[in-house]
Amino acid sequence: MVNYYLGTMGFSYTDWVGSFYPESMSQRNFLKHYSRFFNAVEIDSTFYGTPRVETVQRWYMDTPEDFRFCPKTPRMITHDKGLRGAHLDMANFILIMRTLEDKLGVILIQFPPSFSSDQFDVLENFLGSLPDDLCFAVEFRHISWYQSQTEQMLHKHRVCWAGTEYPELPRGITLTSDFAYFRLIGQHGQFIHHNREQVDRLKNLNWWYQHIFNYRDTLKSIYGFFNNDYAGFGVGSCNRFKELAGLAAPDLR
Repeated sequence: MVNYYLGTMGFSYTDWVGSFYPESMSQRNFLKHYSRFFNAVEIDSTFYGTPRVETVQRWYMDTPEDFRFCPKTPRMITHDKGLRGAHLDMANFILIMRTLEDKLGVILIQFPPSFSSDQFDVLENFLGSLPDDLCFAVEFRHISWYQSQTEQMLHKHRVCWAGTEYPELPRGITLTSDFAYFRLIGQHGQFIHHNREQVDRLKNLNWWYQHIFNYRDTLKSIYGFFNNDYAGFGVGSCNRFKELAGLAAPDLR
């Protein structure tokens, strides 16, 4: 039976105070509270830099045994260096992430729109250097990657092609590994506040569920993450998807 790991992109949003986090709650306790409702989180803060070991250890201690973390690869590796000369940086990042032990789910490698398939050989070399005992997913934001050659490369390295709902990109799941990973992002900056759902995305959520449902018998795990920019409230979007999937979706407050 497939395991679902569903959550949001980040968890430390002050806009959620009052609508998800109790008014009096310290930010230090946000993750403990969050993990009562969701069994996974995509860590956005790692995109801006590799955290201290002590920080990662605290994440581990603050969450249940079945919780999964999916950290984003630092932008220094994907955006600033474009993978070139970044093997040691990636190895150091992975070493810190291993502190999560069995709670380390998938490491996301998100590329900028400027990273095109002209860098095919650079990416293949980089993927070939990754340890094969961990799970990785890549997200492309340049349309040139949407071709069969990309699918073949990712399948060769057992790296997941992350499905995404993002402006001007095709949506869908292309299986290149034994797990699926999807990200519902939306248009950045469309909402001033992120404390409630402001757009009805039920039709879109149902499309994703039906699309993923077709593959459930061939997958070990399904990871899905929801952005505040998707409908205005990431935890609300995630809860709605859980309901569609027939999973427990308790009252968020």
